[in-house]
Amino acid sequence: MMTRRETLIGIAALAAAGRANALPMFRDGTAHPFDRPWLEAEAQRLSQAEFVPMPLVPEGWRNLTYDQYRMMWFDGRRALWMDEDRPFKVDFFHPGLYFPRPVEVNVVEGGEAQTLAFDMSLFDVTDQFPGPPVDETMGYSGLRLRSELEQPDIFTEFAVFQGASYFRAIGAGMTYGVSARGLAINTAGPEGEEFPEFTRFWLEAPQPGDARQILHALLDGPSCTGAYTFRIDPGDVTRMAVEVTLYPRVDLPHVGLAPLTSMFLFDQTNRAGHDDFRPAVHDSDGLMIHNGAGELLFRPLKNPTQLEVSSFVDENPRGFGLMQRARDLADFEDFEAHYQDRPALWITPGEGWGAGSVQLVEIPSELEIYDNIVVYWRPREGLAAGTQHRFTYDMEWGHEPQRPRAVAPVHSTAIGGNWDRSRTLVSVDFADHPALSGAPDNYTKIVRTNRGDVTEGVLERNPRTGGLRLTFALDPGEHPSMELRAQLLLDEQTVTEVWLYRWSP
Repeated sequence: MMTRRETLIGIAALAAAGRANALPMFRDGTAHPFDRPWLEAEAQRLSQAEFVPMPLVPEGWRNLTYDQYRMMWFDGRRALWMDEDRPFKVDFFHPGLYFPRPVEVNVVEGGEAQTLAFDMSLFDVTDQFPGPPVDETMGYSGLRLRSELEQPDIFTEFAVFQGASYFRAIGAGMTYGVSARGLAINTAGPEGEEFPEFTRFWLEAPQPGDARQILHALLDGPSCTGAYTFRIDPGDVTRMAVEVTLYPRVDLPHVGLAPLTSMFLFDQTNRAGHDDFRPAVHDSDGLMIHNGAGELLFRPLKNPTQLEVSSFVDENPRGFGLMQRARDLADFEDFEAHYQDRPALWITPGEGWGAGSVQLVEIPSELEIYDNIVVYWRPREGLAAGTQHRFTYDMEWGHEPQRPRAVAPVHSTAIGGNWDRSRTLVSVDFADHPALSGAPDNYTKIVRTNRGDVTEGVLERNPRTGGLRLTFALDPGEHPSMELRAQLLLDEQTVTEVWLYRWSP
């Protein structure tokens, strides 16, 4: 005899079979006018009232185990616009587990928006799925965008929006790694971090031949609301032009614009304590900054033994982002994770962002499943309650952006003891570059520290890379950490990135 659960699953399967071409449906009575001014007005209206979170989905969904959550997945044949001649298709994620609150998804065409209804028949399940109840609180937990990214008529994913205000994207042939958020509030602060959420989305229906998908989002949280517009162009590099208007409910002295999140476990700078067959494990390996003064800075990431926050004070930054410079399989020797194919993510402000700092937060981590790196722009004055704040920026997801200065990039960094462990050596490899084509003796070595001592260093040609390697020793004395800075000059002109690092035992 069939159990009640088996009967329900059988009914659902029959319904799905009968609706093999079923596509997402709209909720009745949800049509409303929509444009960017409407979205800003809605965000401002909400900011003047007390925060009300989206409702929780039924408890059975929230109590799903990780394995149970994976027993249900979206059927790509039933994606939004799947049966229409449009250049993009949209899949949806079900709620539950880490996603206890649904988001509202709307489709905009001709200046009018309609809300999509949650539809179980759009998903497939295994015969072990527990089948929790569905009621009026149900909704999708996020969405996935697909296009003909690599082959004609093959729609592959290039961006996902799911969880709080998190989203991520890739260029063609890449694997997801670094993520972004809409806003960071009190990151690493003693009062605890707040995670505002994208609660509603509006997808503009693309027309045949369009190369851009436009997505709008409403941000809401206890401290702030916001109107977001993403103009997304997928390709070898997926580009996003982001327009943001924020309405703080309270004063926000510690707020992060254009926040990025990634994972760094270890590489040749900190292998000690990591019993792992792989030479490195990370989604990103360095922070690059093009500051307002025109310098190009590179700070290798680290997995510290305790929380560390670094501030790179600046005014009107020209760009910053998280890079993945290790691009060979031999750098990782991981046949499954493909860390060498993780994207870099570069932020270019659309206007002067004023005075502030690029903040780098590095969190101790023992497992690669946790993101432990956060980067964002922190305005020096913060954001005042009851005011409106507009800013724009561009995002590039893919390989490194076109270099803003013709200087040699940092290729890699290695740190460890010398042959008899009497000294700690730092080896900085600068990549092969026309600016470094001269003899090593032609260049001036600049090695500095804020405390302790460093040697002048030795500069040699690296026969493997063709670039130059700078090796120096450090002596912290009684100090618990050292801020290190190194670069090469030729005729008093900088010819390399400025290498920065915070060393600690």
